[in-house]
Amino acid sequence: MKGFGLIIPVIFVAMIVAPSVGAADCTEPPAAGVDWGRCYLDGRDLVGQSLAGAHLNDASFERADLTKVAMGHANGFHAKFISAHMAGTTLDDGNFAEADFTKADLTGASLRNADLRRAHFFKAILRGANLSGARTLGADLTAAELSGATWTDGKRVCAEGSIGQCN
Repeated sequence: MKGFGLIIPVIFVAMIVAPSVGAADCTEPPAAGVDWGRCYLDGRDLVGQSLAGAHLNDASFERADLTKVAMGHANGFHAKFISAHMAGTTLDDGNFAEADFTKADLTGASLRNADLRRAHFFKAILRGANLSGARTLGADLTAAELSGATWTDGKRVCAEGSIGQCN
């Protein structure tokens, strides 16, 4: 047992000093694969950037300008895009389950094959968006503008004036 008295304090010090594995660095610049999980990016201007394959779980992008941002294959589980400008943004094959797109402008956005289960689109603008293959079980589309959107079946285009459901 001699010499074991230092093991616990050394391990404890190493845990305090060593950086946390898997912790997001919210100061990283926008890039494909960036880890911005749980970061506050409210109001940021990210127009035309690539966040493809990014880790955005629980991140907040309220009032951010995400126009034409490439977010294909991104993981934005429970992320907040409230009142964000997302016209022409690509979210194809991404996980945005439980994300909040309340009042977001997704005009012409591509959400093909995205996981949107239990996502909130209250008063969101999805005019001309492509929802082909998207999983929308439990999604809240209350008062969402869906005119001209391609519906999840990839065949039906929502009629002009479609609010809250694809007519």
